[in-house]
Amino acid sequence: MKDITNIEFRSGSKEERLPGFAPDFPYIASRAELDKYIGRFVPWHWHKTVELFYVESGVLEYNTPKGKTVFPAGSGGMVNSNVLHMTRAGSEGERNVQLIHIFDTSFIAGEPGSRIEKKFVLPVVAASQLEIMAFYPGDPAQEEVLALLRRSFSLSEQEWAYEIKLREVLSDIWVRLLSISAPLLQEEREAGSSDDKIKMMMIYIHEHYPEKITVAELAAAAFSSERECYRVFRDCLHMSPVEYLQNFRLQMACKMLAKGRDTITAVSHACGLGSSSYFGKVFRGYTGCTPTEYRRRWQDIAKLRQESDSFS
Repeated sequence: MKDITNIEFRSGSKEERLPGFAPDFPYIASRAELDKYIGRFVPWHWHKTVELFYVESGVLEYNTPKGKTVFPAGSGGMVNSNVLHMTRAGSEGERNVQLIHIFDTSFIAGEPGSRIEKKFVLPVVAASQLEIMAFYPGDPAQEEVLALLRRSFSLSEQEWAYEIKLREVLSDIWVRLLSISAPLLQEEREAGSSDDKIKMMMIYIHEHYPEKITVAELAAAAFSSERECYRVFRDCLHMSPVEYLQNFRLQMACKMLAKGRDTITAVSHACGLGSSSYFGKVFRGYTGCTPTEYRRRWQDIAKLRQESDSFS
Protein backbone atom coordinates (compact mmCIF):
# COMPACT_ATOMS: atom_id res chain seq x y z
CA MET A 1 0.00 0.00 0.00
CA LYS A 2 1.44 3.34 -1.06
CA ASP A 3 1.44 6.35 1.30
CA ILE A 4 0.22 9.47 -0.51
CA THR A 5 0.14 13.13 0.54
CA ASN A 6 -0.93 14.69 -2.76
CA ILE A 7 -2.99 13.94 -5.85
CA GLU A 8 -1.93 13.91 -9.51
CA PHE A 9 -4.13 14.78 -12.47
CA ARG A 10 -4.13 14.02 -16.17
CA SER A 11 -2.85 16.91 -18.27
CA GLY A 12 -5.58 19.39 -19.16
CA SER A 13 -8.30 17.88 -16.97
CA LYS A 14 -9.23 17.03 -13.44
CA GLU A 15 -9.33 13.29 -14.03
CA GLU A 16 -7.02 11.72 -11.50
CA ARG A 17 -3.83 10.02 -12.66
CA LEU A 18 -3.28 6.63 -11.07
CA PRO A 19 0.45 5.77 -11.02
CA GLY A 20 1.01 2.02 -10.84
CA PHE A 21 -2.36 1.17 -12.37
CA ALA A 22 -1.71 -1.72 -14.82
CA PRO A 23 -3.96 -3.23 -17.54
CA ASP A 24 -3.29 -6.75 -16.27
CA PHE A 25 -4.10 -5.74 -12.68
CA PRO A 26 -6.35 -2.63 -12.72
CA TYR A 27 -6.11 -1.88 -9.02
CA ILE A 28 -4.11 0.21 -6.58
CA ALA A 29 -4.28 0.65 -2.81
CA SER A 30 -3.18 3.78 -1.00
CA ARG A 31 -2.97 5.27 2.46
CA ALA A 32 -3.92 8.93 2.19
CA GLU A 33 -2.87 11.34 4.94
CA LEU A 34 -5.12 14.30 4.25
CA ASP A 35 -3.64 16.40 7.06
CA LYS A 36 -0.38 16.41 5.03
CA TYR A 37 -2.03 17.58 1.78
CA ILE A 38 -1.50 21.20 0.81
CA GLY A 39 -4.53 22.98 2.22
CA ARG A 40 -5.76 19.74 3.88
CA PHE A 41 -8.10 18.98 0.99
CA VAL A 42 -8.29 17.29 -2.42
CA PRO A 43 -9.83 19.58 -5.10
CA TRP A 44 -12.75 18.64 -7.37
CA HIS A 45 -11.83 15.70 -9.62
CA TRP A 46 -13.14 12.42 -11.04
CA HIS A 47 -11.91 9.03 -12.23
CA LYS A 48 -13.44 6.20 -14.22
CA THR A 49 -12.42 3.77 -11.49
CA VAL A 50 -14.49 3.01 -8.40
CA GLU A 51 -13.18 4.17 -5.02
CA LEU A 52 -13.78 2.14 -1.85
CA PHE A 53 -12.39 3.53 1.38
CA TYR A 54 -12.15 3.19 5.15
CA VAL A 55 -11.46 6.11 7.53
CA GLU A 56 -8.79 5.02 9.97
CA SER A 57 -8.53 8.30 11.90
CA GLY A 58 -9.93 11.83 11.79
CA VAL A 59 -13.06 13.05 10.03
CA LEU A 60 -13.49 13.29 6.25
CA GLU A 61 -15.95 15.42 4.29
CA TYR A 62 -16.82 14.24 0.79
CA ASN A 63 -18.53 16.78 -1.47
CA THR A 64 -20.36 15.70 -4.65
CA PRO A 65 -22.84 17.59 -6.85
CA LYS A 66 -25.65 16.31 -4.62
CA GLY A 67 -24.14 17.63 -1.38
CA LYS A 68 -21.80 16.78 1.50
CA THR A 69 -21.32 13.46 3.31
CA VAL A 70 -19.32 13.24 6.54
CA PHE A 71 -17.24 10.17 7.41
CA PRO A 72 -15.91 9.90 10.99
CA ALA A 73 -13.21 7.43 11.98
CA GLY A 74 -14.48 3.85 11.77
CA SER A 75 -16.80 4.54 8.83
CA GLY A 76 -16.28 3.88 5.13
CA GLY A 77 -17.77 4.48 1.74
CA MET A 78 -17.83 4.10 -2.02
CA VAL A 79 -17.47 6.79 -4.70
CA ASN A 80 -18.98 5.70 -7.99
CA SER A 81 -17.33 5.73 -11.40
CA ASN A 82 -16.81 9.19 -12.99
CA VAL A 83 -18.43 11.03 -10.07
CA LEU A 84 -17.16 14.55 -9.40
CA HIS A 85 -15.98 14.80 -5.81
CA MET A 86 -13.88 16.89 -3.47
CA THR A 87 -12.48 15.73 -0.12
CA ARG A 88 -11.68 17.88 2.91
CA ALA A 89 -10.34 17.16 6.40
CA GLY A 90 -13.23 17.65 8.80
CA SER A 91 -11.22 19.11 11.67
CA GLU A 92 -8.01 21.08 12.21
CA GLY A 93 -4.97 19.75 14.04
CA GLU A 94 -6.05 16.12 13.85
CA ARG A 95 -4.35 13.22 12.13
CA ASN A 96 -6.43 12.21 9.13
CA VAL A 97 -5.75 8.79 7.58
CA GLN A 98 -7.85 7.14 4.88
CA LEU A 99 -7.28 3.67 3.39
CA ILE A 100 -8.37 3.47 -0.25
CA HIS A 101 -9.02 0.81 -2.88
CA ILE A 102 -9.20 2.19 -6.43
CA PHE A 103 -10.07 -0.32 -9.14
CA ASP A 104 -11.59 -0.68 -12.56
CA THR A 105 -14.80 -2.69 -12.35
CA SER A 106 -13.32 -5.21 -14.81
CA PHE A 107 -11.24 -6.38 -11.83
CA ILE A 108 -14.35 -8.04 -10.39
CA ALA A 109 -16.58 -8.25 -13.49
CA GLY A 110 -14.15 -9.81 -15.97
CA GLU A 111 -14.49 -9.19 -19.71
CA PRO A 112 -16.70 -6.31 -20.94
CA GLY A 113 -20.17 -7.62 -21.70
CA SER A 114 -19.88 -10.51 -19.27
CA ARG A 115 -22.94 -11.76 -17.40
CA ILE A 116 -21.42 -10.57 -14.12
CA GLU A 117 -20.92 -7.07 -15.52
CA LYS A 118 -24.48 -6.86 -16.88
CA LYS A 119 -26.22 -8.26 -13.79
CA PHE A 120 -24.17 -6.90 -10.91
CA VAL A 121 -21.82 -4.10 -11.98
CA LEU A 122 -23.54 -1.92 -14.59
CA PRO A 123 -26.67 -1.39 -12.46
CA VAL A 124 -24.41 0.39 -9.93
CA VAL A 125 -21.91 2.30 -12.07
CA ALA A 126 -24.61 3.46 -14.51
CA ALA A 127 -26.85 4.79 -11.72
CA SER A 128 -26.58 8.59 -11.84
CA GLN A 129 -28.53 8.77 -8.58
CA LEU A 130 -25.82 6.78 -6.80
CA GLU A 131 -22.89 9.19 -6.51
CA ILE A 132 -21.60 8.08 -3.13
CA MET A 133 -22.46 5.50 -0.48
CA ALA A 134 -21.69 5.68 3.24
CA PHE A 135 -21.22 2.78 5.65
CA TYR A 136 -21.54 3.54 9.36
CA PRO A 137 -21.25 1.39 12.52
CA GLY A 138 -24.60 0.64 14.10
CA ASP A 139 -26.36 -0.75 11.05
CA PRO A 140 -25.83 -4.54 10.78
CA ALA A 141 -25.57 -4.64 6.97
CA GLN A 142 -23.18 -1.69 6.89
CA GLU A 143 -21.10 -3.12 9.74
CA GLU A 144 -20.57 -6.27 7.65
CA VAL A 145 -19.19 -4.11 4.82
CA LEU A 146 -16.92 -2.26 7.26
CA ALA A 147 -15.59 -5.56 8.62
CA LEU A 148 -14.80 -6.71 5.09
CA LEU A 149 -13.11 -3.38 4.31
CA ARG A 150 -10.87 -3.72 7.35
CA ARG A 151 -10.05 -7.29 6.35
CA SER A 152 -9.30 -6.28 2.76
CA PHE A 153 -6.70 -3.72 3.88
CA SER A 154 -4.96 -6.33 6.05
CA LEU A 155 -4.10 -8.47 3.02
CA SER A 156 -0.41 -8.42 2.13
CA GLU A 157 0.97 -8.37 -1.41
CA GLN A 158 3.53 -10.93 -0.25
CA GLU A 159 0.77 -13.34 0.72
CA TRP A 160 0.31 -16.38 -1.52
CA ALA A 161 -2.59 -15.92 -3.98
CA TYR A 162 -2.93 -12.27 -2.86
CA GLU A 163 -4.56 -11.20 -6.14
CA ILE A 164 -7.29 -13.84 -5.94
CA LYS A 165 -7.97 -13.20 -2.26
CA LEU A 166 -8.22 -9.45 -2.92
CA ARG A 167 -10.65 -9.94 -5.79
CA GLU A 168 -12.68 -12.30 -3.61
CA VAL A 169 -13.10 -9.80 -0.76
CA LEU A 170 -13.82 -6.88 -3.12
CA SER A 171 -16.45 -9.00 -4.87
CA ASP A 172 -18.00 -9.83 -1.49
CA ILE A 173 -18.13 -6.12 -0.62
CA TRP A 174 -19.66 -5.35 -4.03
CA VAL A 175 -22.47 -7.88 -3.54
CA ARG A 176 -23.30 -6.32 -0.19
CA LEU A 177 -23.25 -2.73 -1.43
CA LEU A 178 -25.46 -3.80 -4.34
CA SER A 179 -27.96 -5.10 -1.80
CA ILE A 180 -27.74 -1.98 0.38
CA SER A 181 -28.17 0.32 -2.61
CA ALA A 182 -31.22 -1.55 -4.00
CA PRO A 183 -33.75 1.11 -2.86
CA LEU A 184 -31.72 3.88 -4.54
CA LEU A 185 -31.37 1.86 -7.74
CA GLN A 186 -35.17 1.70 -7.97
CA GLU A 187 -35.44 5.48 -8.05
CA GLU A 188 -35.97 7.23 -11.36
CA ARG A 189 -32.71 8.33 -12.92
CA GLU A 190 -32.12 11.99 -13.59
CA ALA A 191 -32.12 13.14 -17.19
CA GLY A 192 -29.82 15.76 -18.66
CA SER A 193 -26.12 16.21 -19.36
CA SER A 194 -25.01 18.60 -16.59
CA ASP A 195 -22.27 16.20 -15.51
CA ASP A 196 -20.69 16.12 -18.98
CA LYS A 197 -21.04 19.90 -19.36
CA ILE A 198 -19.41 20.74 -16.03
CA LYS A 199 -16.47 18.47 -16.85
CA MET A 200 -15.96 20.11 -20.26
CA MET A 201 -16.00 23.56 -18.66
CA MET A 202 -13.67 22.47 -15.85
CA ILE A 203 -11.22 21.07 -18.39
CA TYR A 204 -11.31 24.38 -20.28
CA ILE A 205 -10.44 26.23 -17.07
CA HIS A 206 -7.63 23.78 -16.23
CA GLU A 207 -6.12 24.30 -19.69
CA HIS A 208 -6.51 28.11 -19.83
CA TYR A 209 -6.48 29.36 -16.23
CA PRO A 210 -3.34 31.58 -16.73
CA GLU A 211 -5.26 33.48 -19.44
CA LYS A 212 -8.24 35.82 -19.28
CA ILE A 213 -11.40 33.68 -19.45
CA THR A 214 -14.91 35.01 -20.00
CA VAL A 215 -18.12 33.22 -19.05
CA ALA A 216 -19.06 33.27 -22.75
CA GLU A 217 -15.87 31.37 -23.66
CA LEU A 218 -16.45 28.93 -20.84
CA ALA A 219 -20.03 28.28 -21.95
CA ALA A 220 -18.92 27.80 -25.55
CA ALA A 221 -16.49 25.07 -24.42
CA ALA A 222 -19.54 22.99 -23.43
CA PHE A 223 -21.76 24.18 -26.31
CA SER A 224 -23.97 25.98 -23.81
CA SER A 225 -25.36 29.44 -23.15
CA GLU A 226 -24.02 31.71 -20.41
CA ARG A 227 -27.22 31.16 -18.45
CA GLU A 228 -26.77 27.39 -18.67
CA CYS A 229 -23.12 27.79 -17.62
CA TYR A 230 -24.15 29.56 -14.41
CA ARG A 231 -26.85 26.96 -13.73
CA VAL A 232 -24.53 23.97 -14.21
CA PHE A 233 -21.83 25.38 -11.92
CA ARG A 234 -24.41 26.21 -9.27
CA ASP A 235 -26.06 22.77 -9.44
CA CYS A 236 -22.86 20.70 -9.62
CA LEU A 237 -20.22 22.62 -7.66
CA HIS A 238 -22.43 24.96 -5.63
CA MET A 239 -20.56 28.07 -6.80
CA SER A 240 -20.44 30.40 -9.78
CA PRO A 241 -18.05 29.82 -12.71
CA VAL A 242 -16.11 32.95 -11.71
CA GLU A 243 -15.73 31.66 -8.14
CA TYR A 244 -14.51 28.27 -9.39
CA LEU A 245 -11.99 29.91 -11.73
CA GLN A 246 -10.66 32.10 -8.91
CA ASN A 247 -10.46 29.15 -6.50
CA PHE A 248 -8.65 27.02 -9.07
CA ARG A 249 -6.10 29.77 -9.75
CA LEU A 250 -5.49 30.10 -6.01
CA GLN A 251 -5.10 26.32 -5.65
CA MET A 252 -2.44 26.40 -8.37
CA ALA A 253 -0.75 29.30 -6.57
CA CYS A 254 -0.72 27.33 -3.31
CA LYS A 255 0.92 24.40 -5.08
CA MET A 256 3.57 26.62 -6.71
CA LEU A 257 4.34 28.39 -3.44
CA ALA A 258 4.62 25.17 -1.44
CA LYS A 259 6.79 23.32 -3.95
CA GLY A 260 8.70 25.98 -5.91
CA ARG A 261 11.00 28.96 -5.54
CA ASP A 262 9.49 31.38 -8.07
CA THR A 263 8.94 34.95 -6.87
CA ILE A 264 5.51 35.96 -5.58
CA THR A 265 5.05 38.16 -8.67
CA ALA A 266 5.95 35.29 -11.00
CA VAL A 267 3.50 32.95 -9.22
CA SER A 268 0.75 35.58 -9.41
CA HIS A 269 1.13 36.06 -13.17
CA ALA A 270 1.59 32.33 -13.86
CA CYS A 271 -1.77 31.65 -12.19
CA GLY A 272 -3.67 34.44 -13.96
CA LEU A 273 -4.09 36.51 -10.79
CA GLY A 274 -2.55 39.76 -12.04
CA SER A 275 -0.52 42.14 -9.91
CA SER A 276 1.23 41.03 -6.74
CA SER A 277 -0.81 43.49 -4.65
CA TYR A 278 -4.13 42.06 -5.88
CA PHE A 279 -2.74 38.54 -5.51
CA GLY A 280 -1.77 39.20 -1.91
CA LYS A 281 -5.25 40.50 -1.11
CA VAL A 282 -7.21 37.58 -2.60
CA PHE A 283 -4.68 35.03 -1.35
CA ARG A 284 -5.04 36.25 2.23
CA GLY A 285 -8.81 36.04 1.89
CA TYR A 286 -8.50 32.45 0.63
CA THR A 287 -5.88 31.07 3.06
CA GLY A 288 -5.81 33.53 5.97
CA CYS A 289 -2.13 34.36 5.45
CA THR A 290 0.18 36.09 2.96
CA PRO A 291 1.82 34.18 0.07
CA THR A 292 5.20 34.48 1.80
CA GLU A 293 3.86 33.12 5.09
CA TYR A 294 2.13 30.28 3.26
CA ARG A 295 5.33 29.31 1.42
CA ARG A 296 7.38 29.34 4.62
CA ARG A 297 4.80 27.27 6.50
CA TRP A 298 4.49 24.48 3.93
CA GLN A 299 8.18 24.35 3.02
CA ASP A 300 9.05 24.12 6.74
CA ILE A 301 6.56 21.24 7.07
CA ALA A 302 8.13 19.50 4.05
CA LYS A 303 11.61 19.93 5.57
CA LEU A 304 10.49 18.44 8.89
CA ARG A 305 8.98 15.42 7.09
CA GLN A 306 12.20 14.81 5.18
CA GLU A 307 14.19 14.96 8.43
CA SER A 308 11.70 12.59 10.10
CA ASP A 309 11.88 10.14 7.17
CA SER A 310 15.69 10.15 7.28
CA PHE A 311 15.62 8.99 10.93
CA SER A 312 12.91 6.36 10.47
